[in-house]
Amino acid sequence: MSTSLSGVDHWDIPRTEAAVHPSHRLLRILRPAGRAWFRWRYDVRCHGVEFVQRRGPHIIASNHVGLLDGPLMTAFAPRSVHTLTKKEMFEGRLGVALRALGQIPLSRYEVDPSAIKDCLKVLRDGGVLAIYPEGGRGAGDLQQVKSGAAYLAMASGAPVVPLAVFGTRDPGGGVESIPARGTRLDMVFGSPFQMQRQPWPRRQDDVRRATEELRNRLVEHLAEAKGITGRQLPGAIPGAVPYDD
Repeated sequence: MSTSLSGVDHWDIPRTEAAVHPSHRLLRILRPAGRAWFRWRYDVRCHGVEFVQRRGPHIIASNHVGLLDGPLMTAFAPRSVHTLTKKEMFEGRLGVALRALGQIPLSRYEVDPSAIKDCLKVLRDGGVLAIYPEGGRGAGDLQQVKSGAAYLAMASGAPVVPLAVFGTRDPGGGVESIPARGTRLDMVFGSPFQMQRQPWPRRQDDVRRATEELRNRLVEHLAEAKGITGRQLPGAIPGAVPYDD
């Protein structure tokens, strides 16, 4: 029976001793090149990176407005992250590349026990998990969030680091649009907070309350980030179904 760096045993329910902690060795190699590309093309500004500690499990919970959000976070997060990515992208060569970069496939339309266990494996091993609680690209205002991030925080005891991103989609831009060269991109990390760790069983009412608490914390951080940067969100994606990209 092994105990992880987070102090939570892999045999705790749900058990994760047989789950997958994806390797991100390739990601660590490619991150400098990714940062160089973004800085060559955009005016990237990172705020609050000190809130991501050098060791221990973290959940980075970000709003989601544009196509570049994932690559930007992957390149500039203070530590290499395992990002939850919709499973539809894990096909062919792209799927091979995503797995090599340590990303975790997720079914967005049903409970995905495999993804949950892989995420907990990462956290129980002391790694960093990145998640978009809104579930997809949209207005990025965090008015609706799904329960996955709160559940993982409850189950793991890992601190949640809020992240607000601005500039990755222009106002009126479509779901696949990217900003013009030279655009300013802001990433604002916030002070970490912890949800009360809830042992098994974790009831639906408990998860709902935790989800609302997490949403409120993320909305508060988004307001603070607007003040820090002077930025605004781009609004809804024209013609898109909210939170369903």
